[in-house]
Amino acid sequence: MDGIHDLGGVDGFGAVEPEPDEPVFHHSWEGRVFAMSMAMAASGAWNIDMGRFGIERLPPAVYISSSYYDKWRRRTELLLVERGLATEDEIASGQSYGPGQELKNGTFTADRVDRVLKRGSFTRAVDTEPRFQPGDRVRTRNMHPRSHTRLPRYVRGHVGVVERVHGANVFPDSVVRGEGENPQWLYTVRFDCRELWGDDAEPGTDVSVDAFEPYLEPA
Repeated sequence: MDGIHDLGGVDGFGAVEPEPDEPVFHHSWEGRVFAMSMAMAASGAWNIDMGRFGIERLPPAVYISSSYYDKWRRRTELLLVERGLATEDEIASGQSYGPGQELKNGTFTADRVDRVLKRGSFTRAVDTEPRFQPGDRVRTRNMHPRSHTRLPRYVRGHVGVVERVHGANVFPDSVVRGEGENPQWLYTVRFDCRELWGDDAEPGTDVSVDAFEPYLEPA
């Protein structure tokens, strides 16, 4: 979707300055937020695409002023309320006012941690052939979806060259809309930076983006 979260290629936010020897967590509460997020994912209450969409829906002022794990916290609270797993009053007080609910995948126990933390495969078998092949020139659709998408705003409407065909994968846009996995062919597309940013681009540089077939058309 279009929103403040899609900051790729946007000027005016200053330089990216990596923190030397940055710790995994700056505060103990960040580790707890991470653990809660993993536990809810393991429960089957939502998946990675729904979780990303939850962060994307944060109000712009909240998003830009929140730290990385504060966004995760706010996302988790939003989805818990939307799915009826907690109320806003319960979250504010830190106390439950009713009986707990049975989760889709049951209780999350310590013996399941290794499996939950291991990223699963999103590749799926389909009975269609890829529309594009390496070397094909393609143009990304100039699209402005109101829901989740994995196509960065800064490449929309631009021409690139297919570098690689990855196979068919779960289509995040469909998952978030409640339309199922709807697997689509996935490609790596390379863009000349001058195509994206004109003469101000750094000479001789390219950007490669993984893009699903519905995002692309022949150039």
